[in-house]
Amino acid sequence: MWKAVILLVFSLGACQKKQDMSFVEKSIQEFKIESDAFGNGGFIPAKYTADRENISPPLKISNIPQETKSLVLIVDDPDVPFGTWVHWVVFNIPPDVNFIQEGIQPQGKQGINDFKTLKYGGPAPPSGTHRYFFKLYAVDKVLDIPQGVRKREVEKAIEGHILAEAVLMGKYSRR
Repeated sequence: MWKAVILLVFSLGACQKKQDMSFVEKSIQEFKIESDAFGNGGFIPAKYTADRENISPPLKISNIPQETKSLVLIVDDPDVPFGTWVHWVVFNIPPDVNFIQEGIQPQGKQGINDFKTLKYGGPAPPSGTHRYFFKLYAVDKVLDIPQGVRKREVEKAIEGHILAEAVLMGKYSRR
């Protein structure tokens, strides 16, 4: 008899825990960055590269944390032989921005990329297939740094202030 009681109590506790976890999973929404132009891990269309129009792809942002004061977008390629190549740096994007239009610089401040410009520079791999990471950060403050800074200054400024991070990775190769 006592074994049946223990088993019943254990089973009820397990059911309650499963229900609690289900509620938690449903109540937490994932901060996301997506594109209608390519899926996560998919190939970036040539239109968005240095081989064609060299314009930024459309980007959708969802589930921005309520406490967010600004967004930071960094696009880079870690597959170059000599380090990471920075393609785009934008910071102090207003937290109510949930869509960045194709070819349009979002509101905010531009950082300098490795092409030495203050704008998007599309994929241009010297050889092989490279990965391009569109990293989006929800930050709990507006950054007090000037336009034209490098990626490392932006990363230093957001240290300890990141509420959430979302990543979209696309690939490109010159075939």
